[in-house]
Amino acid sequence: MSTTTERKKELIEKFGQEGGPGAAPVQIAILTERIRHLTEHLKDQQKDFAT
Repeated sequence: MSTTTERKKELIEKFGQEGGPGAAPVQIAILTERIRHLTEHLKDQQKDFAT
């Protein structure tokens, strides 16, 4: 499961500035969340080579 819309909204509110969702800190936060999610998925599903 990917990063949910609600989670993205939380990150935008937390890290958002005048630039809105396109601001660098927001994009970094969203990418970091995606990396965390993939890392956890790969720990749980070690034989998932398609990911």
